[in-house]
Amino acid sequence: MFGTDFRPIFPGNSYPFRLHDSMFRQTIQKQGRLEQREKWGTLAENCSIIGTYAQTELGHGSFLRGLETTAEYDVRTREFILNSPSITASKFWPGGLGKTANHCVVMARLKMSGRDCGMQSFIVPIRDMETHNPLPGVTVGDIGPKFGYAAMDNGFLSLNKVRVPRENMLMRYSQVLEDGTFIFPKNDRLVYGSMTLIRTSIVGSCGRALAKAATIATRYSAVRRQSEIASKGGEVQVIDFQTQQHKLFTQIASAYALMNAGKFAANLYNQVSAKIEDGQLEDLPVLHALTAALKAFSSWEMASGIEQCRMACGGHGYLLASGIPQIYEDMVPACTYEGENTVMCLQTARFLNKCQEATNRGEKLPPLAHFLQAAKGNRKSGLSSSMDLTQLVAAYEFRAATASAEANSRLKAQRAEGRSEADAWNNSTQLLVQAALAFSHAFTVRAFVESVQNANFHPNVKSVMTQLATLYALTGILRYCGDFTKGGYMSDSQIRLVQDRFFDLLTALRPNAVALVDAFDFPDQVLGSALGRWDGNVYEAIMETARKSTLNKSQVHPAFYKYQKPFMDSFKAQAKL
Repeated sequence: MFGTDFRPIFPGNSYPFRLHDSMFRQTIQKQGRLEQREKWGTLAENCSIIGTYAQTELGHGSFLRGLETTAEYDVRTREFILNSPSITASKFWPGGLGKTANHCVVMARLKMSGRDCGMQSFIVPIRDMETHNPLPGVTVGDIGPKFGYAAMDNGFLSLNKVRVPRENMLMRYSQVLEDGTFIFPKNDRLVYGSMTLIRTSIVGSCGRALAKAATIATRYSAVRRQSEIASKGGEVQVIDFQTQQHKLFTQIASAYALMNAGKFAANLYNQVSAKIEDGQLEDLPVLHALTAALKAFSSWEMASGIEQCRMACGGHGYLLASGIPQIYEDMVPACTYEGENTVMCLQTARFLNKCQEATNRGEKLPPLAHFLQAAKGNRKSGLSSSMDLTQLVAAYEFRAATASAEANSRLKAQRAEGRSEADAWNNSTQLLVQAALAFSHAFTVRAFVESVQNANFHPNVKSVMTQLATLYALTGILRYCGDFTKGGYMSDSQIRLVQDRFFDLLTALRPNAVALVDAFDFPDQVLGSALGRWDGNVYEAIMETARKSTLNKSQVHPAFYKYQKPFMDSFKAQAKL
């Protein structure tokens, strides 16, 4: 917005203009016709209006077909009438809606002469541009305290027969003509392009959030000394313990992997978007499937990884001054916003199941799904002590293919037992989620490996990054070794080789651990951490923060005289009796 960087002012993603900068403006650009982009896009770009994006409702989230907000077209006045027919139809959670936004992109179910024409996007003014009071028919406010996101005014919105001009419906793909004729989009998913874009950006954001936590924990572990390794050897840096290296280095690798996956997904989004501009829609299902599952995979990995980094800092990691709680509360909502993760996985699973059926029929698959054919035949891993990256990628794609095939087999078995399609699907969802996550994991490993192999690094840097990419791949094999040994794909001896190489890599990466997190290039102002300071003055920073506690403004707190002393004196009186 104006080229202004609000991150030093507002922590992380928690600032009131975030959805204006992202979802509101992007939806106009992606869903609006040229004249709409010129009008609304320009107003949003120069902040003549401040907007947000309202899709989620009090009673419905990821299940878009269940959304209740309606928009009916009045042919006589050439207006849409937007309505929230029940309390559960109230829009709930949009950032910036509570107190900041004066306009809103509202996702509503379009009704044309009683016919349901699906979800469409409408630009709805919600507050007076001079007084900022709600407009007639608009009930809007803040939803109250949350787990985190204190600087974000998440809000609720209820519409009571609010009218907007026909031109306020974003009509790049779907159109309503003046006479009430509805023109359907070439593909229903085109209407959800903004969601695909934001999910793509979440992947990289998760990687950066984990990178912040890993930076703090790694720097602190290089300063902190605790216990001995050898008798009478003196206290050593915590980072020299193998258990600490396991906690830290796996998260450093994961952060790099997720950021690379985010870049690859963003490039794919741009490629598919360019094709869509030319009317080529065949890659849209692949893009939707990939971004949905990647969003789930990356946010779950990020959430557990940040918590691992907090615990790696010992007791001091629990301090707000460590900076890690702020990162966690700021980013953990990614597991549920812009699509609840399990639902996202199941959307991807539908795509994978269709691809699996096509594989069974011998049909051609999209490039990103070619790996599904890897489960055919009696495959054996060629992995050796060299831990060739190409072999590691192949192993992950075999795992993903096997998981997809197992989920498909489960569905078939359920149908064969006479269950309905809905029941068969519901009874197979756990395997379907696992298949989607395995698909995402394989993509992330490949993205990391290819980024290292194709980068024009200095030989020394390439060596370290190869070690890190290998560590990332081996971490997953050890975590899910049961998946990799199914059908004898990997042997017990190969798993032992993986384990030995994993431990060797921890030792090899130790000298470069701090440099790897310094390369993320987060300034102290962004980290906001007493533990992760670049200068290493950890203990001075902790004590300085402690002294600034509001409880230290007076040496004796008023509560002592009002409550504590009378409480103690009462026992003295009893003792005398």
